[in-house]
Amino acid sequence: MGLLDVLSSIRDRADKFLNEKNVVTDFLGKLEEKTGIKKKIIAVGAVSLTGLYLVYGYGAALVCNLIGFVYPAYFSIKAIESSNKEDDTKWLTYWVVYGVFSLGEFFSDIFLYWFPFYYAFKCLFLLWCMAPMTWNGSQVIYNKLVRPIFLRHEATVDNMVSDLSGRAMNAAENFTKEVLTTLMKNKALVRPTASVAPPPSGDPPEPRSLPSTSTAKISPAVPSEDEDRPWFR
Repeated sequence: MGLLDVLSSIRDRADKFLNEKNVVTDFLGKLEEKTGIKKKIIAVGAVSLTGLYLVYGYGAALVCNLIGFVYPAYFSIKAIESSNKEDDTKWLTYWVVYGVFSLGEFFSDIFLYWFPFYYAFKCLFLLWCMAPMTWNGSQVIYNKLVRPIFLRHEATVDNMVSDLSGRAMNAAENFTKEVLTTLMKNKALVRPTASVAPPPSGDPPEPRSLPSTSTAKISPAVPSEDEDRPWFR
């Protein structure tokens, strides 16, 4: 398949997308009614502005990631809902390659960030991976790179995953046992305090004795000799 065939396939896919009923085509249709410009021209202008923004604009990483995620996610959902399984394999292959690329980008982003027009080339790479043709990027990278490495180390990876899952289950069981044992010990240490039982309802309560007070005897007052004498002589 030559370059002209690739461009023709992309153009046919774009025309088919623009003739479908979805949110993007409804929005383009409203713009076409208000401006009188065909929605195909509006779409080409939007794609051109997006390319310029990826080169010179701020936040190009977000725009590039949206391009590499939104469109494939939309068609992946359509593939899940359809009865055909070929498109499922196609988009699963894309997501595998996208994950491998994202993992490699995570460790090399500090160097690739300074590369001129990095996000524009990244966007072109993602578009190549999702292109509607047989030798798109996801198929080529998966068949030439990912699949041979996976088949070579499949048994080792399966044993490693099985070993890790077994260790995780054992760790979870031991942790659960320790938590339950600790809770049982704490429950055994906490004992209820003894409370004084009230007397039976038929028996009257015992009277309480008041503290005894000692009463001192007061002797009558004896008048003195001066008080017996008259106040006049």
